[in-house]
Amino acid sequence: MTRRIRDVMSPDTASVEPMTTVARAARLMRERDIGDVLVAYDCDLFGVLTDRDIVLRSVAEGADPEITTVGSLCSRPPLVTVTPEDTTDHAVRLMREHAVRRLPVVEHGGCPVGIVSIGDLATTEDPHSALADISRANATH
Repeated sequence: MTRRIRDVMSPDTASVEPMTTVARAARLMRERDIGDVLVAYDCDLFGVLTDRDIVLRSVAEGADPEITTVGSLCSRPPLVTVTPEDTTDHAVRLMREHAVRRLPVVEHGGCPVGIVSIGDLATTEDPHSALADISRANATH
């Protein structure tokens, strides 16, 4: 069943500014038990930083997380985004086409308001799938 993104997205997404250190972003991810943060100046989405970005673009390269900024590591525009009014089918197509697991949700005008993950979509679009089971289990721990 197709739904609107607003019905499945995570609205309380963490956001940091581009000059935030990787160490601070990692601590925020740990505290909030999330795998990504939006990188933004107020309502201007600059990029997305994932836990994988931290590992591959910082730790594996030997960068100092106390001085390396998230702006130097994050995925940058052109970012693939959706709006709260887009459909889940549209989000699935974008994830497949661009090989991404998360999409920032932005209001018209570009202001970030949340994020939708492949797990969010699995639990609503294919609730009996293994990915949906795993996503529900992660949400309860």
